[in-house]
Amino acid sequence: MTDSIMSKAATMEIPINSNGDTGTLPEDDSLEQAAKLQWSLDEKDLQQVMVSGPNLNETSIVSGGYGGTAEGIIPTSSMKGSNMHHSSSSSSMTAEEATRGVAVEKLEYVRKWGLNTYKCTKQMISERFGRGSRTVDLELEAQIEVLRDTKRKYENVLRLARALTNHFYSMVQTQHALGDTFADLSQKSPELRDEFGYNAETQKLLCKNGETLLGAINFFVSSINTLVNKTMEDTLMTIKMYENARLEFDAYRSDLEELSLGPRDAVAMARIDTAQQQYQVHKEKYERLRSDVIIKLKFLDENKVKVMHKQLLLFHNAISAYFAGNQQQLEQTLMQFNIKLRPPGADKPSWLEEQ
Repeated sequence: MTDSIMSKAATMEIPINSNGDTGTLPEDDSLEQAAKLQWSLDEKDLQQVMVSGPNLNETSIVSGGYGGTAEGIIPTSSMKGSNMHHSSSSSSMTAEEATRGVAVEKLEYVRKWGLNTYKCTKQMISERFGRGSRTVDLELEAQIEVLRDTKRKYENVLRLARALTNHFYSMVQTQHALGDTFADLSQKSPELRDEFGYNAETQKLLCKNGETLLGAINFFVSSINTLVNKTMEDTLMTIKMYENARLEFDAYRSDLEELSLGPRDAVAMARIDTAQQQYQVHKEKYERLRSDVIIKLKFLDENKVKVMHKQLLLFHNAISAYFAGNQQQLEQTLMQFNIKLRPPGADKPSWLEEQ
């Protein structure tokens, strides 16, 4: 209301008479009333601010001076939205920086891996064609070769022992079926009851002794399998790591030797220092794994002798007692080596376990 009155007053024409004096305006009273009304409104607004405080939610910033258009008014709600947008953009920038850091780490890892692979491949090709030198430990490599040959021979023993177990198991099952057949015929053939009965008892006794021998052979096979596929394999895995470390050590050693024969400017000296550091790292790794291999070979040899002494004695006593028909000695052999036979059907789950 006051804005319309003030705009009307500002655009009102002022009449001028012939003498140049301004005439009396019929609307002077209205102008005075408008000024008084504006003053009273401003006073009321000031009192409201003094009492209740400013309402920040409705505060506006006016640009363009008094009486400017609405285009210059910026509500505080838009300022709050801009602040929220700024915080969300900063958090997104932080997430992008973290992602970028992970990507840079992966690229650096791939770069180092590629450089290491290139050096090792170059060293391997040089050794095969007789152009490069390699670090050789004659005593250790001889022990490694003996271990690999021993593992191949023990694997053959394991394969044959498993074949013996399968064949002997089939024979025991056949004896069991034959004994049942003889027992049935002894009941149905009165004229040959005694003969069928004797053979049935003999087959049942052989079947029982065969199951006892099978327990001893299975224990022998299990122990050989553990020795070959776990103990020896673990040592061979350490040997493989040692051989890889030896190849890396020779690759970085050759690289350092090549750089040492080159120029001695600032760039070359920096490369030599880096190569020297890498050489020292791989040298320590090579020596550590070499020490691990020596220790494992020593313990493996002691363990192998102890295990094979026990297992070969068991195998010999069990086979001899079985084919000699000495059931008591066969059972004593199993007791000596703490071998417990599983009752028939022990591998199958019970009714409660199935439920």
